[in-house]
Amino acid sequence: MAKKSGSLKSTLAVSLNNYLDAGAIVAGSSGITLWQNYLGLSEMHLGWLNALSANALGAAIGAIIGGFLADKFGRKFIFTYNLLVYMLGVLIIMLSFSYPMLLCGFLVTGISVGIGVPASWTYISESSEVSNRGRNICISQMSWGIGPMLILFFGMLFAPGNDVDPNGPLYGMVVSIAHFFGGADMSIEAVNAFSSRVVFFTLFVVAFVAWNLQRQLQESAEFKANKEKDKSGIVDNIKMLFTNRVAVRSVIFLATIYLTWNLVASVMGFFMPHVYETAGGLSNKMANMLSCVSWVFVVVTTFIISFFVDKVAHRLFYVIGLAAALTAWILVIGGSITSIAGIWIFTILWGINNGSSVQVFYALWGSELFPAKFRAGAQGLMFFIVRGLSAVWGLVFTFIYGENGEGFTLAAYCMVALLAIALVVGLIGMPNTRGRSLEEITKERYGDNF
Repeated sequence: MAKKSGSLKSTLAVSLNNYLDAGAIVAGSSGITLWQNYLGLSEMHLGWLNALSANALGAAIGAIIGGFLADKFGRKFIFTYNLLVYMLGVLIIMLSFSYPMLLCGFLVTGISVGIGVPASWTYISESSEVSNRGRNICISQMSWGIGPMLILFFGMLFAPGNDVDPNGPLYGMVVSIAHFFGGADMSIEAVNAFSSRVVFFTLFVVAFVAWNLQRQLQESAEFKANKEKDKSGIVDNIKMLFTNRVAVRSVIFLATIYLTWNLVASVMGFFMPHVYETAGGLSNKMANMLSCVSWVFVVVTTFIISFFVDKVAHRLFYVIGLAAALTAWILVIGGSITSIAGIWIFTILWGINNGSSVQVFYALWGSELFPAKFRAGAQGLMFFIVRGLSAVWGLVFTFIYGENGEGFTLAAYCMVALLAIALVVGLIGMPNTRGRSLEEITKERYGDNF
């Protein structure tokens, strides 16, 4: 196969999907208390928003569809149409005036996120040089960090204040927009919800830009080469995925490490500002600011790792990320989340974890450990499993956490247990793929027939 070139440009274009994925989750979380006050929602209502969003079931549904479609019709097929669905979902959220409408917007956006993720990670790996595959996945992860960082920054600018904390610098603009569309007699809760609508509008703009960039990409050369020699359909690929022992073992390994880590990360991705406000007693603006700082550490950590991930054993960075996560939650068990110093330490450690996270290696190994014919489909299946169970966990978490954070310590014990499983299983099953081509890895694992 011809040597790949110019992978950085295509990686940047496709990585915008990660921006939109994490951005959708955090846009919802940054304004969740505002929507709660505006629509009179309970913690259970919030749990369902999380469960059907890009954070969980919505993405799960999209992934199982998008993965196999990407293997059948191509990675570019997904890039050509999927973000139109994303923009529709965001538009529904922006125009929401009831809980069912808001829930629908979260679901449609989540489905689009799920459709795009398997194709994105697969395309990045297939388009990368052997010496830059890990780096390009890290760039994608940086985009996953930059999205929330900017969304939370916007949320802080537009956020309403409270008795002890002033309004965000651009809150006056939010008030003007709200009164323009809703009239001067709007309730304060309805006005405040407009700050979240404006944040979602920024995602609509980025999605439009990303859609135009991705439509211009060339199809993956590896996908085209595989299609020339293999005419199997979606059903055939599903059968092979579920009957090939190597593939099944790979699915079990990757799904286990990603699920246990993501059950923790999905909760924090959606509920982190809410936790700061209830358990930490912070204002909406301060909660968004601290969450934004956490994502700064995500971006910085991933940027540093990107220079070494193709040269240094993956084991080192895998352990660093999970060690930071475990330390953060152990400190929570000790009661640190109730003090401002403890909140800062937790924020920094969780940012380091996300920067050197299981997700980086899941995205890398997930595209390396499967042949091209069902590479995206396998990732879609695993994403479906992980995000689907995350939806259930999001609902369970609301019961454990309680209305005002009274169960947060118990939740922390659950988080420590899940992260410990991800660490142990990852160290036991970690593959040796660094510095090897996808073709070489596939031949070694599956033989010449793939």
